[in-house]
Amino acid sequence: MPCSNADPLFLILGFHSKQRQESLKGEAVFSDCWLSLRLSAECVKMNLLAKTPPMGWNSWNTFGPNISDALIRETADTMVNEGLLDVGYEYLVIDDCWSLKERNAEGHLVPDPVKFPFGMKALADYVHEKGLKFGMYSCDGTKTCAGYPASLEHEFTDAQTFAAWGVDFLKYDNCYKPTSLEGKLLYRRMAMALRATGRDILFSACNWGTENVETWIRSTGAHMWRSTGDINDSWASIKNLVLSQDDHEPFSGPGCFNDIDMLVVGMYGKGNVGFGGCNDTQYKTHFALWCMMNSPLMIGCDIRVMNEITKKILTNPELIAINQDPEGRQPYRVRPSMASDTEIRVFVKPLLGGDYAIGFFNLSDQKVSPALELWDIGLPASSGCGLMLHDTWTHEDIGVFYESIQPVLDPYDCAVYRATLVLP
Repeated sequence: MPCSNADPLFLILGFHSKQRQESLKGEAVFSDCWLSLRLSAECVKMNLLAKTPPMGWNSWNTFGPNISDALIRETADTMVNEGLLDVGYEYLVIDDCWSLKERNAEGHLVPDPVKFPFGMKALADYVHEKGLKFGMYSCDGTKTCAGYPASLEHEFTDAQTFAAWGVDFLKYDNCYKPTSLEGKLLYRRMAMALRATGRDILFSACNWGTENVETWIRSTGAHMWRSTGDINDSWASIKNLVLSQDDHEPFSGPGCFNDIDMLVVGMYGKGNVGFGGCNDTQYKTHFALWCMMNSPLMIGCDIRVMNEITKKILTNPELIAINQDPEGRQPYRVRPSMASDTEIRVFVKPLLGGDYAIGFFNLSDQKVSPALELWDIGLPASSGCGLMLHDTWTHEDIGVFYESIQPVLDPYDCAVYRATLVLP
């Protein structure tokens, strides 16, 4: 419901001060002045979206246009039954190709009655009954990327439609946008339209990293923003997206996270973006990188048929904890000694409570042994301190390290540790 002064749950916060005034005779007099800040419980709630990177599932990577009511219901069942909701995957998002090719006479978007014979409200209700949140898709141009009606000049109508259906997440793409219109204006417009509905709708801005989006997207009200082009299910695609992130460290945090695109873990070359596929080691490193870099975690495989290795990767509790750390600090990159600077990535991320996540990532097809000198993260040998390392893949403590850490990494592999400072 919209914020209202009549809301019985309003919280009244009074700030008392003395206001100095001048009398007609020039004497100083003071009167009581109160500033009351009224925040309803609903308004407070609306400010809490995306405090950590959003997690969920999206239909595009595997299914593209081949979506249906039955698919979404089965996926919702699987998210619950396979424990994905339990570890944080809460949004179930329908991507492009869900509507008819024309709006109705009243100017409203219409779900394809063949794909979604019961309508979107009934489907959203089913998703909500499972304890999940329901997401949909539109675009800031005249058409969506697949050529369906988009929301340019229909922002407020479409936002009200989505809210009436029970939508909790809107992915907003960037196709067929008039070149004379600035993206920042169009994302502001849809953000305002969504807020005007009074419903909590997470706004996922997908402009592919164009128009220097990182410098203005937070101010629009978006909760996550794409910094990349589309991913596909290949190691080359994953590697290119990772290498594109070097300058984005300052532009992500609670309330508005940098989205490196959806996950391809478990696709194995099948589906809409299945361009050759990856092996399990590459999927493992892909997932760990997205966790370390605080990217939203949106599963893209068909979870109804995922194997145990895929499930183990996607539900790794220690990596998810790093991704969902409440402080939401971006990792910083350290250039390792004795290793290639172009195909090795070492990241260090401060965590709530004083721990650090430290990740070593081998993007190459060669075995490597990169060395992280602890001087480079602010821990000199003269301090007498060390780091106790806990392996987030084996879930074992591996010992206290002083001066340097140097794991051996097979091709495409990674090592991610949770590190605790050990005092002398």
